[in-house]
Amino acid sequence: MSNPGKKIAKKVMEHAPEPVKDKVKEKVKEKVVDDFQDNVQVGIQSKVTEAAEKLETTKDENADKVHSKAEDAKEKVQDVLLSVREKLGNAKEAGEEFQEKVSSSTKSRKKIKGVGSIKSATNIKSSMNIKSSTEIKSSENIKSSKDIKSMTS
Repeated sequence: MSNPGKKIAKKVMEHAPEPVKDKVKEKVKEKVVDDFQDNVQVGIQSKVTEAAEKLETTKDENADKVHSKAEDAKEKVQDVLLSVREKLGNAKEAGEEFQEKVSSSTKSRKKIKGVGSIKSATNIKSSMNIKSSTEIKSSENIKSSKDIKSMTS
């Protein structure tokens, strides 16, 4: 109880008649207990309200932090995905260029015969398929420049 309350209670007790003093004393005790309980209740309620406000602000701050961290993580993942996509594109281009170089170099070289183009034993000429000396053209059968048709005729 506050000091002014105590002073008032003491003065009332001093000026009160003897038979009323006991009742006044009881009433003052009840009043002091009620005031004390009210003060404790108000104090506890204010502390609970303050704690609830702090909890609410902390909750809001944490929610903001979580959202900002999530945004940062999202941006980082997107950056990584874009760089991976770019690298894959570069790898694809390099592969296509390599494939072009390989295919153009094989075209320019002589073709290597495959298994199907190798002659079999039946394709080899025998002695009967060889021309005789009578079948070979002589110098008389060779065309001269007169025998060749010109483009104007």
